[in-house]
Amino acid sequence: MDTVVVNSLLALIVAFGVAALLGPIVIPILHRLKFGQNVRDDGPKTHLKKQNTPTMGGVMILAAIVIATLIFSNRSYSLTLWALLFTVLFGLVGFLDDFIKIVKKRSLGLRAWQKIAAQFVLSLGFAIALYFHPMVGSTIWLLKLDLGIFFIPFAMFVIIGTVNSVNLIDGLDGLSSSVTSVYSLAMGVLVILYVLSYPTASLEGESAVAAAGLLDGLSGIAVFAFAVAGGCLGFLVYNSYPAKVFMGDLGAFTLGGAVAAMALLTRTTLLLPLMGIMYVASSVSVILQVGSYKLRHKRIFRMAPLHHHFELGGAPETRIVSMYSIVTAIASACALLIFWFCK
Repeated sequence: MDTVVVNSLLALIVAFGVAALLGPIVIPILHRLKFGQNVRDDGPKTHLKKQNTPTMGGVMILAAIVIATLIFSNRSYSLTLWALLFTVLFGLVGFLDDFIKIVKKRSLGLRAWQKIAAQFVLSLGFAIALYFHPMVGSTIWLLKLDLGIFFIPFAMFVIIGTVNSVNLIDGLDGLSSSVTSVYSLAMGVLVILYVLSYPTASLEGESAVAAAGLLDGLSGIAVFAFAVAGGCLGFLVYNSYPAKVFMGDLGAFTLGGAVAAMALLTRTTLLLPLMGIMYVASSVSVILQVGSYKLRHKRIFRMAPLHHHFELGGAPETRIVSMYSIVTAIASACALLIFWFCK
């Protein structure tokens, strides 16, 4: 099982290389196609200078994830293919949203009901598939809680909430890529720790076969997690401040699907709010802002999501990105400790 470490690190390096090498190819193409970002008028005024910066650069991340994962999964596809399917299909929803924004020159892209419908159908399909998957099922690790048929609505809530939360955090140069790279590295380490510490030597017969299958599948997820991190880091070469390209909803939905897939396929969904604490903060800030304005006609934050509140308070984009990444790293370290002592 030591090969899982080598394959995961190779996936990280190759995914980084693919994303970084695609930059000089993809960015000029996006320029020629005039796939520029339409900045919302009600956003921070400092963002108006970002108008027409190429978007849909998330294709670089998506390509890096798929290529590195397929190469280094070592045919451990029992769980990995589901992770890739999550990622690609949600990325497709993001692509349609971006395409409408660019072609129709409508900054909001898909209608709200269209996004909800697409996410509902995809999340329902995935939730049912995972419920019947022999390596996933309805049990949540740590608490060892079997949700039974209620796993399906629970998984749907996790998927939809995660995808939209990751999408919300994509509002500053390098923010989503930085936070997701930290999250994905932590998830990869978590899976590797579990795989390397699993007591296979004490198992015999069918138990040993089942354990081998599970560990093989989880090894593929470790590779996938490191590939996601590598793709994000490669994209940061061009997306860090000042950004030469934006990931667009194609990238944000791709990463949202990847984050949800990692949590559900490893059955560590209870750790997701802690490891993805900044995703949660973004969503909660929007909910509080909207709720407060509707009930009291007063705003809690200068602007939501939360990173815009800090931005309008005078914090540079680079400082906000750094603090979000640091908080995610510390929260992920805490989650790893919890996992280690409760596994």
